[in-house]
Amino acid sequence: MSHPHPELGPPPKLPKGGLRVTPLGGLGEIGRNMTVFEYGGRLLIVDCGVLFPEEEQPGIDLILPDFSSIRNRLDDIDGIILTHGHEDHIGGVPYLLREKPDIPLIGSKLTLALIEAKLQEHRIRPYTLEVREGDTERVGPFDCEFISVNHSIPDALAVAIRTPAGLAVHTGDFKMDQLPLDGRLTDLRAFARLGEEGIDLLLSDSTNAEVPGFVPPERDISQVLHQVFGRAKRRIIVASFASHVHRIQQILDAAHEHGRKVAFVGRSMVRNMGIARDLGYLRVPAGLVVDVKTLDDLPEHEVVLVCTGSQGEPMAALSRMANRDHQIRIVQGDTVILASSLIPGNENAVYRVINGLTRWGANVVHKGNAKVHVSGHSSAGELLYFYNICQPRNLMPVHGEWRHLRANAELGAQTGVPHERCVIAEDGVVVDLVGGKANIVGKVQAGYVYVDGLSVGDVTDAALKDRRILGDEGIISIFVVVDSTTGKISGGPHIQARGSGIDDADFSSLMPRIDEALAKAAQDGIGEVHQLQQLVRRTVGKWVSDTYRRRPMILPVVVEV
Repeated sequence: MSHPHPELGPPPKLPKGGLRVTPLGGLGEIGRNMTVFEYGGRLLIVDCGVLFPEEEQPGIDLILPDFSSIRNRLDDIDGIILTHGHEDHIGGVPYLLREKPDIPLIGSKLTLALIEAKLQEHRIRPYTLEVREGDTERVGPFDCEFISVNHSIPDALAVAIRTPAGLAVHTGDFKMDQLPLDGRLTDLRAFARLGEEGIDLLLSDSTNAEVPGFVPPERDISQVLHQVFGRAKRRIIVASFASHVHRIQQILDAAHEHGRKVAFVGRSMVRNMGIARDLGYLRVPAGLVVDVKTLDDLPEHEVVLVCTGSQGEPMAALSRMANRDHQIRIVQGDTVILASSLIPGNENAVYRVINGLTRWGANVVHKGNAKVHVSGHSSAGELLYFYNICQPRNLMPVHGEWRHLRANAELGAQTGVPHERCVIAEDGVVVDLVGGKANIVGKVQAGYVYVDGLSVGDVTDAALKDRRILGDEGIISIFVVVDSTTGKISGGPHIQARGSGIDDADFSSLMPRIDEALAKAAQDGIGEVHQLQQLVRRTVGKWVSDTYRRRPMILPVVVEV
């Protein structure tokens, strides 16, 4: 199998008649999916999503793809195709359109409605082109055909991209639910037709490539939900992704059958479900949905709350309920349903929320103890079936961590794709399709770009390391005044510690060490302020390490007078 090499350099000029594919996100991770296609000097982007931060990225709100490799080529972009409306596929669009607002957005009705609502918050009015399955559109030199795929959000699309270099097919996120709630199947006939035409490069969803068999139908959840609703004596609180329309539909149906009212909690949930209802993707019986402010007037056994926070996000409604930091207070006998999967990396945060909810007396129903979630991504059995239909000449697994990408490539090889044509890339690795063969040719910058409040890209990995040290070990600051003539201490040292677990009185044994170190520096003729600060830092750091086996952040300030 073809794979990247750590010594890859910048890619060469794209050969004439070749198609270049550069993933800027989504490979080696779950999130911030973004792929750039290049032909004849023009660019086409498929998806532009975000990645949500983990515990080792404190204070970060979102993580974006790195646009630096295309920043000087924004005028070459003919369009951005959005395969579906999940945040990990559309969340980065506002930040790219900030740099060039008139790049056309191409997608289905629901996908465009969701991104337009998001862009409104950023005060951007996009140019959009609505497409549906079966449509074909010429986007610059790219002939694009859109194919229906089934996923955990309505209106998802795959895209076939035709250029003189060959036919590339990008699946987006997909599964093969044979009994979908909305009746919209993954169009296997269209993929078979493309296979007959000859798919030169297939970029395929890898998220569930390690999971054997087939994904159960979404409608299997309904029976479990009705059982949970039937047993619940007090309020029911359901946490789900704010874009999981099919799951919310089943919650609404169960609530209606059991005589309960539903209130949406959280800005994104209220906004997205309002859009889905207005466009006809969410069927809401009259009088079922009420404002959260009216819940106090209803008996507890008639209440269902639908909120965000199924991934343990610290500021989401469910986490705040678990921490007693929300207007909705969990009480003994409440039922909480986590109607989602665990995104890799979020396990600790989710179980922390579950424990918090259980502490207050809630009965927590989750994927581990009840069938309240099915995946939106094809498992290994479906992928094998899919590859046998498509019979691609080259396979490039996308959308997954390394283990998912490798598992997906192995599935392709089992169905007859030559090992050397199963291209395992990672973010920034450039793949050229030339003469019908896909090869890795170089690498561009594709690091994390952090969003922290209104700051985009200003927070670096070094700054995050400092935040982790501050959070784990605390800080010690030392202020010393030194006589510029003699080099001797004329004031201080004044030492303060915060979060280090060291009492200020304990520093009495450190003072003589600082005095001694600075006195020796004066004797040796060391008087430059920066050198003295480094000397103080080393002295304090060694004392703390020897005495407490800790490594707090040390901030020395030396002033000459």
